[in-house]
Amino acid sequence: MHLGLVPYGEALDLQRSLAGAVSQRAIPETVLFLEHPPVVTTGRRTGDDELHVPAGVDVEVAETDRGGKSTFHGPGQLVCYPILDLNRHGRDVKRFVRDLEECIVRTLGAFELAGERIEGLTGVWMPPRDGMGPRKIASIGVRVSRWITTHGYALNVDLDPAPFTDWITACGLENAAFTTMALELGRLLGVDDVRSAAAAAIADVYELELEELPADEGAGLWAQPVHGQLASKDEASLASASTV
Repeated sequence: MHLGLVPYGEALDLQRSLAGAVSQRAIPETVLFLEHPPVVTTGRRTGDDELHVPAGVDVEVAETDRGGKSTFHGPGQLVCYPILDLNRHGRDVKRFVRDLEECIVRTLGAFELAGERIEGLTGVWMPPRDGMGPRKIASIGVRVSRWITTHGYALNVDLDPAPFTDWITACGLENAAFTTMALELGRLLGVDDVRSAAAAAIADVYELELEELPADEGAGLWAQPVHGQLASKDEASLASASTV
């Protein structure tokens, strides 16, 4: 589903509803692609010293149930929330996160950008060049409950990366540099330009056959409270993993 610009809370409610439905096999595995209005999200390991949002800045701060620390979302960033059943993809949360990184690397590769991993860190980085050190281009934060995944990755396509360092200590990383696909390519690039490559990468890595669904209530995927309750039961949570 390509949802466009969606407030963070609405997207979170939709994920929970879909996760409950997937867990009951009421619907197939579903992948959401969207953007968020400016929002700082905090994960379960976010420290009190990570947030230093300037007064008067028009940005939401939202607590969330994913693993990891704080990060920033805004227009110009492609957010991917795969609602998958890991019973079908191996019951291994670390493998799921590594596979998400592979999806990002393949998406970047479609634009001749060589994303890479850094040992001990989660996400995808651009390698050092022209006197610049590694620059983070994509963040990952996930939750797995009943082996159903929620949350996912955020790939910086074309947005101002300043909030990652000026508003928060993103991912808990001091002195980290952040970048975007547009900056690395030196040209204009939009989320719409990247989304099809991202969908193809998800399909290839997780061996899915994706069918685009309309992002409206006619698809039968609107919020269902019972499914949401099933997905959010704390006693059923198997893992909350990954830094951002």
